[in-house]
Amino acid sequence: MPPAERRALLLLLGLAVAGHAVRHLATRPGEPPGEVQLLATLSPGSPLVQRDSAMRQGRPLGLGEKVDLETATASELARLPKIGLRLAKAIIADREAHGPFGGLTGLDRVTGVGPGLLKLISPHAMFSGRSGNPAQDAVCPGSNPLPAPCIGASQPDSPVSLNSATLEELDALPGIGRAKAAAIVQYRLEHGPFSQTEELARVPGFGPGSLRRLQQHITVR
Repeated sequence: MPPAERRALLLLLGLAVAGHAVRHLATRPGEPPGEVQLLATLSPGSPLVQRDSAMRQGRPLGLGEKVDLETATASELARLPKIGLRLAKAIIADREAHGPFGGLTGLDRVTGVGPGLLKLISPHAMFSGRSGNPAQDAVCPGSNPLPAPCIGASQPDSPVSLNSATLEELDALPGIGRAKAAAIVQYRLEHGPFSQTEELARVPGFGPGSLRRLQQHITVR
C-alpha cells in the first residue's frame, strides 16, 4: 500500500475512534445513538440554557402571574403590559436612586409611567418592599385618571398645608416620597410660602398630573 493511502487510512481510523469516544462521553448508558445531545453536557451558562431562559422571560404573563416591582430585573419588568426594556431600566434606576415604591402610587413617580399604564399593569404588579408611606393606594377599577381617595387607600384625615407641614407629613401624601417632600421644603425655604396650591407645579419633580392627584389633600393655609 502506498504511503499516502496508508496515512489516509490511519486518519480515517483516528476520526472514527474519536467520534466513538465523543458519543460515549455525551450519552448516558443505554441511550440509542439518536439520543446524542452535546449541549446537554454544558454548564448553566450554555447557549441552550440561555435560550430557554430568554424564552421564559419573553413570554407574556399568564392569568394571575405577578411581578415584584421591588426586586424584578429589567427583563422581568419588560414582561409587564406596555413596559418595554427601556422603561423597565428607568424603573430600576428610580428604585435604586429613591428606594422602594411601596405601591402603584409610588411607581407613578417614574417618568413615563402614568395612570393609564398603572391601571393596565395593576393585575400583575406586587410590591414586597415598603416605602414608609402609609398613603400608598391602589388603582381603582374603571378609573382614569387615578381618583383620590380610592377604596382601601390610606389618606390623610385633613388637607396638609404646604406652608407648615413637616417633612414627615409631606412624605405621607399620596405619591410623595422622601425626595419630593424634601423638594417642597427646599422650595419653601428659597421662595417663601406658597400663595396657592397650583404653585406646587413649580417644584422640581411635580407636574400637572401630580398636582391633580394631590389637589384635595393639600392647602396653603
